[in-house]
Amino acid sequence: MTTKRPAYRSDCASRPILDQLTDKWSMVVMVLLDEPRRFNEIKRCIDGITHRVLTQTLRRLERNGMIARRVLPTSPVGVEYSLTALGESLREPFGKLHAWTVANTEKIQAHQVEYDRRTHACGGPEASLPRQREEAELA
Repeated sequence: MTTKRPAYRSDCASRPILDQLTDKWSMVVMVLLDEPRRFNEIKRCIDGITHRVLTQTLRRLERNGMIARRVLPTSPVGVEYSLTALGESLREPFGKLHAWTVANTEKIQAHQVEYDRRTHACGGPEASLPRQREEAELA
């Protein structure tokens, strides 16, 4: 009898890449679709991102070959980020993911409200005990 292996294995080489690409800040590549941009311009386009998180995200995307960093010969020295061919290949899948999210936001929010109403109306945290037991049995 063969044992079925997990589809999303922890030792799969694609897992950390997929984890990074699906990180909420990796959508920064969408900001670079039309033209190269400087750091502060990117930061102004992404509401809520901190300087530190944007720096980390850009470094990770550069390391993965999605974006290129170019030092500009200006005074003071400027840095510009642009998509590489590999990063450009994310245009279609990220675009579809964004369109799907926008198209389904209201439905998802309605499900969240209903779920919250159901779980809170059933007695608060204790209502989740049967679910916790069920999840523990599946683990």
